[in-house]
Amino acid sequence: MRPYILLLLAAVSTPIHAQAPDPTEARMIHAIDAETPASIALLEQLVNINSGTMNLPGVIAVKNIIEPRIQALGFTTAWHPMEQLDHRAGDLVATHPCPDGPGKCGKRILAIGHMDTVFELSSPFQKYSLVPDAGGKVAAGPGVNDMKGGLVVLLTALDAMKSAGTLDRTEITIVLSGDEESHGIPIAISRKDMIEAAQHSDVALEYETGGLIKGVDAASISRRGSIAWKLETTGKTGHSSGVFNNSMGYGAIYELTRILDAFRTQLLEPGITYNVGLIAGGTSATVNGSNVAVTGKSNVIPPTALANGDLRCLSDDQAAKIQAKMQAIVAQHLPKTDATLTFNDGYPAMPATPAGHALVKQLNDVNATLGLPAMEEMDPMQRGAGDISFVAPYIPGLVGTGAMGNGAHAEGETVFLDSIPRQAKRSALLIYRLSKQ
Repeated sequence: MRPYILLLLAAVSTPIHAQAPDPTEARMIHAIDAETPASIALLEQLVNINSGTMNLPGVIAVKNIIEPRIQALGFTTAWHPMEQLDHRAGDLVATHPCPDGPGKCGKRILAIGHMDTVFELSSPFQKYSLVPDAGGKVAAGPGVNDMKGGLVVLLTALDAMKSAGTLDRTEITIVLSGDEESHGIPIAISRKDMIEAAQHSDVALEYETGGLIKGVDAASISRRGSIAWKLETTGKTGHSSGVFNNSMGYGAIYELTRILDAFRTQLLEPGITYNVGLIAGGTSATVNGSNVAVTGKSNVIPPTALANGDLRCLSDDQAAKIQAKMQAIVAQHLPKTDATLTFNDGYPAMPATPAGHALVKQLNDVNATLGLPAMEEMDPMQRGAGDISFVAPYIPGLVGTGAMGNGAHAEGETVFLDSIPRQAKRSALLIYRLSKQ
């Protein structure tokens, strides 16, 4: 092929504003490529440890693999146990100070992640495996992308920075929680480490599952908030022949269904969802975590019923407005019934901001250097809630800088193995550039 044709093809395939990697960036890119087999092996090791949120020994086992690797990079680490919060695991906090003093190594980075998964010891989905007929490019396993793949992305990026000499002059704090999938209450304790770190940082990078738009890598700077709610209804009990009359009324289950159907028909507006995840009713009904014990008979009017669910909104103002509407619906009781609706501490919303948009631009400058297409911003309706929302009031951040995959939170969850080096390169170059600002 003629030289000028080669030049033309190169011009077509290279982003117009591409800035070639400087020698230091090139060393980081090379280090990540060389480290990829070891990164995949580490992923398999982590996935094969069950670390469901309430499996404290499993979460600590994951921590015990990650912590010495972080220490070897020059971080000082501390384990903050939180067993006082219903026997939960704690936070692994790691700090890498600037040698010239706080704030003198460019932007101060906060890396956020978690070591737990939604898959408890009772789940049949426990082990890492390559997906058949995927050419060794896709793996499945509990938490393989949410977010043990993200832990590997973070460690791979930091390893590359260390080998290239860029980590030495970077100020980074890492906070890895042990209960992100079901955080402890009160939040003032369970997210204390994360919030305090944000107050001494400038940019947050969250290593949860990366976003995809029609199968193409996407950036994200916003998340919806998530609030758990609990609805309890009561009614008079007696023989079913008396249901609906002036003496007995409608019973607890009809009151519950009235309220839930009114939620369905009266609350809908752009940006919100309200899910009912558990429901029970009868002569007696009790809930222990995700387990329900119920008694009842078809000829007895039920005196008790309950439902648990969540509410997700684009902003905290929207959440407050919807909660008020829900309480107004609850107050319109059927005869001889009563109901109470309570809300638990949840995840605040993380709205998009100009500073967030500016971070995406910097990320796309990195993409141009790597020869990757620019990343579109992901609609927050396509993501769940996450820990980064707790730090959003203090600093801007990128959501989902971890591995890409499909099926998070479901048996058969997968990760695209080639996304691990790609995301690690993005992180290493972005952190390096932020450390020079």
